Amino acid sequence: MAQRRWPRVEYKEEGMREGMQIEDMNIPVEDKVALINALAETGLKTIVIGSFVSPRYTPQMARIEEIVSRIKPPPPGVKFTALVAPGRYQEQARKYSPPLTLEREVPATGCHMCDVFVRRNWNRTQEDEINQWPQIVARAQEAGAKQAGIGINAAWGSNFVGEFTQEQRMAMLERQYRLWEQAGIPVTHVFLGDPMSWNRPDVVEAQIWAIKEKWPSITHFNLHLHNARGMALTSAFAALRVLDPEKDTLSIDGTIGAIGGCPYCGNGRATGQMATEDVMHMLQDMGIDMGVDLDKLIECVWMLEEVTGRPAMGHVSKAGPRPSKDRLYDPNAPFIETFEQAKHFLKGPKVYEGGINPWREPIRSPMRPDTMR
Repeated sequence: MAQRRWPRVEYKEEGMREGMQIEDMNIPVEDKVALINALAETGLKTIVIGSFVSPRYTPQMARIEEIVSRIKPPPPGVKFTALVAPGRYQEQARKYSPPLTLEREVPATGCHMCDVFVRRNWNRTQEDEINQWPQIVARAQEAGAKQAGIGINAAWGSNFVGEFTQEQRMAMLERQYRLWEQAGIPVTHVFLGDPMSWNRPDVVEAQIWAIKEKWPSITHFNLHLHNARGMALTSAFAALRVLDPEKDTLSIDGTIGAIGGCPYCGNGRATGQMATEDVMHMLQDMGIDMGVDLDKLIECVWMLEEVTGRPAMGHVSKAGPRPSKDRLYDPNAPFIETFEQAKHFLKGPKVYEGGINPWREPIRSPMRPDTMR
């Protein structure tokens, strides 16, 4: 049977921003620098290293300039970027470009479906966001933009006002699309954000179908899905299923160890995102080569756990990838009971030495010819 073809996939690692913004503000800068440098060696192509935001409200990002000054330059093919709040933070961030890449791929409009959330998150209203659209479009025209993006955040629902319908989402996207159309700039990108974890595979799939049917010019789909309710990875897979392998691109955001949290959404650290190592494991097994060294990525998760002082919330870093033929487990390994012992998939048998071994004779099986010698 021929292997199924999938759309092009891009991935953005958000752990140093989404994750660190809700961890202990006293995590040493040198630990963050070491983790960024290690992530840069995994094969991940885009790494968000932090945020230029108010240290009053996000003290975890107060030393962002020191971090940028101390990290190694990104290896060839790797891009470091950052979230930058409006106003004076834009100028602050530009001083560090390079090594940071701050320009958007395409100019884009966007807004939050939930007015309550955007007030809590950015101290502005949904109306404020919408009122910026004409300026964004005008600047894009002046710059000679050839394509543009539209987007909505809190797309599927809000912990403060409830669920949004597909009709509501499409109406908000339609308003943006018309502005770009009137300006003569084709819309090719769409952003669908979900900071409060209201995504679900069926509604994500239906939404992408609706966008593709209404606006065929859109071929780049960016999903920023949080995982407080455990749906993010399955929702990303649902998106993969409906996109065209010939022309579409799916851009996914996630974090190592599934860490992350939003102090504004009501779920704190429980918010999380899909775990980067779990996403890469899934894509790799599906035949989508992301060029990522999964072993190195898992080691980064273990480093993260040392830095934060708590277990990460992903899965593959604990149980290991599905073992390939040359890495199948030893049939005569003792009982594996602890998380530390389970790391034998990468650390080797030393982690389970002295474990309980109840069988009287070595286990041999014709299903494992190497045991029959």
